[in-house]
Amino acid sequence: MLISGKNIKLRTANINDAEFLYTMRQNQYKTKYLSKVTGTVESQKEWIRNYKQREEEKKEFYFVIESKDEEKLGLVRMYDFQGDSFCWGSWLIKEDAPKTTAIESALQIYEFGFYKLGFQKSHFDVRKGNDKVIAFHQRFGAKIVDEDELDYFFNFEKSEYEITKEKYKRYL
Repeated sequence: MLISGKNIKLRTANINDAEFLYTMRQNQYKTKYLSKVTGTVESQKEWIRNYKQREEEKKEFYFVIESKDEEKLGLVRMYDFQGDSFCWGSWLIKEDAPKTTAIESALQIYEFGFYKLGFQKSHFDVRKGNDKVIAFHQRFGAKIVDEDELDYFFNFEKSEYEITKEKYKRYL
Protein backbone atom coordinates (compact mmCIF):
# COMPACT_ATOMS: atom_id res chain seq x y z
CA MET A 1 0.00 0.00 0.00
CA LEU A 2 1.22 3.46 -0.86
CA ILE A 3 0.14 6.94 0.26
CA SER A 4 1.75 9.65 -1.80
CA GLY A 5 2.18 13.23 -0.63
CA LYS A 6 3.88 16.35 -1.91
CA ASN A 7 7.50 15.44 -1.04
CA ILE A 8 7.22 12.08 0.70
CA LYS A 9 5.28 8.86 0.55
CA LEU A 10 4.22 6.30 3.09
CA ARG A 11 4.41 2.64 2.14
CA THR A 12 3.65 -0.34 4.29
CA ALA A 13 6.66 -2.04 5.80
CA ASN A 14 7.87 -5.39 4.51
CA ILE A 15 10.51 -7.99 5.42
CA ASN A 16 13.19 -6.06 3.50
CA ASP A 17 12.69 -3.15 5.93
CA ALA A 18 13.60 -5.22 9.02
CA GLU A 19 17.10 -3.81 9.39
CA PHE A 20 15.89 -0.20 8.98
CA LEU A 21 13.08 -0.73 11.51
CA TYR A 22 15.46 -2.37 13.95
CA THR A 23 18.09 0.37 13.55
CA MET A 24 15.54 3.13 14.01
CA ARG A 25 14.06 1.45 17.09
CA GLN A 26 17.54 1.00 18.61
CA ASN A 27 18.32 4.74 18.42
CA GLN A 28 18.12 5.58 22.14
CA TYR A 29 17.82 9.32 21.52
CA LYS A 30 14.91 8.91 19.09
CA THR A 31 13.12 6.20 21.08
CA LYS A 32 13.44 7.80 24.51
CA TYR A 33 9.63 8.13 24.71
CA LEU A 34 8.70 4.85 22.97
CA SER A 35 8.44 1.30 24.23
CA LYS A 36 11.73 -0.56 24.08
CA VAL A 37 12.44 -3.09 21.35
CA THR A 38 14.62 -6.07 22.13
CA GLY A 39 15.91 -8.89 19.99
CA THR A 40 17.68 -8.87 16.65
CA VAL A 41 17.04 -8.06 13.00
CA GLU A 42 15.78 -11.65 12.69
CA SER A 43 13.21 -11.15 15.45
CA GLN A 44 12.19 -7.91 13.69
CA LYS A 45 11.57 -9.97 10.53
CA GLU A 46 9.34 -12.31 12.53
CA TRP A 47 7.44 -9.32 13.94
CA ILE A 48 6.91 -8.01 10.38
CA ARG A 49 5.62 -11.42 9.23
CA ASN A 50 3.05 -11.34 12.03
CA TYR A 51 2.25 -7.68 11.34
CA LYS A 52 1.51 -8.42 7.66
CA GLN A 53 -1.40 -10.61 8.79
CA ARG A 54 -2.82 -7.73 10.85
CA GLU A 55 -2.32 -5.43 7.86
CA GLU A 56 -4.19 -7.86 5.60
CA GLU A 57 -7.08 -7.84 8.11
CA LYS A 58 -6.91 -3.98 8.08
CA LYS A 59 -6.26 -3.94 11.84
CA GLU A 60 -2.91 -2.16 11.68
CA PHE A 61 -0.68 -0.32 9.21
CA TYR A 62 3.05 0.20 9.74
CA PHE A 63 4.50 2.66 7.27
CA VAL A 64 8.00 3.46 6.15
CA ILE A 65 8.22 7.18 5.41
CA GLU A 66 10.23 7.70 2.22
CA SER A 67 11.32 10.55 -0.01
CA LYS A 68 10.06 10.48 -3.60
CA ASP A 69 13.42 8.95 -4.58
CA GLU A 70 12.88 6.16 -2.00
CA GLU A 71 15.28 7.31 0.71
CA LYS A 72 13.96 5.94 4.00
CA LEU A 73 13.22 8.86 6.33
CA GLY A 74 11.25 7.32 9.18
CA LEU A 75 8.43 5.16 10.48
CA VAL A 76 4.85 5.64 11.63
CA ARG A 77 2.16 3.17 12.69
CA MET A 78 -1.66 3.13 12.78
CA TYR A 79 -3.26 0.63 15.17
CA ASP A 80 -5.83 0.15 17.98
CA PHE A 81 -8.86 0.81 15.78
CA GLN A 82 -11.85 1.36 18.10
CA GLY A 83 -15.23 2.06 16.53
CA ASP A 84 -14.89 5.40 14.73
CA SER A 85 -11.38 6.16 16.11
CA PHE A 86 -7.84 5.15 15.18
CA CYS A 87 -4.60 5.45 17.11
CA TRP A 88 -1.28 6.33 15.57
CA GLY A 89 2.24 6.52 16.91
CA SER A 90 5.62 4.78 16.94
CA TRP A 91 6.53 7.87 14.94
CA LEU A 92 10.26 8.08 14.29
CA ILE A 93 11.96 10.42 11.84
CA LYS A 94 15.68 10.41 11.03
CA GLU A 95 17.68 13.39 12.24
CA ASP A 96 18.72 14.32 8.69
CA ALA A 97 15.23 14.08 7.18
CA PRO A 98 13.84 17.22 5.51
CA LYS A 99 12.18 19.57 8.04
CA THR A 100 8.75 19.09 6.45
CA THR A 101 8.78 15.29 6.96
CA ALA A 102 6.94 15.44 10.32
CA ILE A 103 4.15 17.71 9.07
CA GLU A 104 3.74 15.83 5.80
CA SER A 105 3.69 12.39 7.44
CA ALA A 106 1.12 13.51 10.05
CA LEU A 107 -1.09 14.97 7.31
CA GLN A 108 -0.85 11.77 5.30
CA ILE A 109 -1.79 9.67 8.34
CA TYR A 110 -4.87 11.83 8.95
CA GLU A 111 -5.82 11.87 5.27
CA PHE A 112 -5.62 8.07 5.18
CA GLY A 113 -7.40 7.54 8.52
CA PHE A 114 -10.21 10.03 7.98
CA TYR A 115 -10.85 9.85 4.24
CA LYS A 116 -9.67 6.40 3.11
CA LEU A 117 -10.55 4.36 6.20
CA GLY A 118 -13.54 6.51 7.23
CA PHE A 119 -12.67 7.19 10.87
CA GLN A 120 -14.17 10.27 12.57
CA LYS A 121 -11.46 10.81 15.17
CA SER A 122 -8.01 9.80 16.30
CA HIS A 123 -6.84 8.89 19.80
CA PHE A 124 -3.22 8.62 20.85
CA ASP A 125 -0.91 9.09 23.79
CA VAL A 126 2.33 10.99 24.18
CA ARG A 127 4.82 10.48 26.99
CA LYS A 128 5.11 13.32 29.45
CA GLY A 129 8.36 15.16 28.87
CA ASN A 130 8.16 14.69 25.09
CA ASP A 131 7.47 18.41 24.82
CA LYS A 132 8.17 18.87 21.10
CA VAL A 133 5.69 16.17 20.12
CA ILE A 134 3.07 17.40 22.63
CA ALA A 135 3.37 20.93 21.20
CA PHE A 136 3.20 19.58 17.63
CA HIS A 137 -0.08 17.77 18.29
CA GLN A 138 -1.56 20.77 20.11
CA ARG A 139 -0.65 23.06 17.18
CA PHE A 140 -2.47 20.61 14.93
CA GLY A 141 -5.57 20.95 17.11
CA ALA A 142 -5.47 17.75 19.15
CA LYS A 143 -6.82 18.04 22.69
CA ILE A 144 -5.51 16.42 25.87
CA VAL A 145 -8.47 14.52 27.30
CA ASP A 146 -6.77 12.58 30.10
CA GLU A 147 -3.42 11.78 31.66
CA ASP A 148 -1.75 9.27 33.93
CA GLU A 149 1.69 9.18 35.55
CA LEU A 150 3.43 8.51 32.22
CA ASP A 151 1.30 9.85 29.39
CA TYR A 152 -1.04 12.51 28.06
CA PHE A 153 -4.00 11.09 26.14
CA PHE A 154 -5.16 13.02 23.09
CA ASN A 155 -8.23 13.08 20.87
CA PHE A 156 -8.34 14.72 17.47
CA GLU A 157 -11.66 15.03 15.65
CA LYS A 158 -11.99 14.90 11.87
CA SER A 159 -13.80 18.26 12.03
CA GLU A 160 -10.74 19.78 13.75
CA TYR A 161 -8.48 18.20 11.16
CA GLU A 162 -10.42 19.87 8.37
CA ILE A 163 -9.59 23.26 9.93
CA THR A 164 -5.94 22.29 10.41
CA LYS A 165 -5.73 20.92 6.87
CA GLU A 166 -6.47 24.39 5.49
CA LYS A 167 -3.58 25.83 7.49
CA TYR A 168 -1.13 23.20 6.23
CA LYS A 169 -2.53 22.53 2.73
CA ARG A 170 0.75 23.61 1.09
CA TYR A 171 2.24 20.37 2.45
CA LEU A 172 -0.37 18.14 0.84
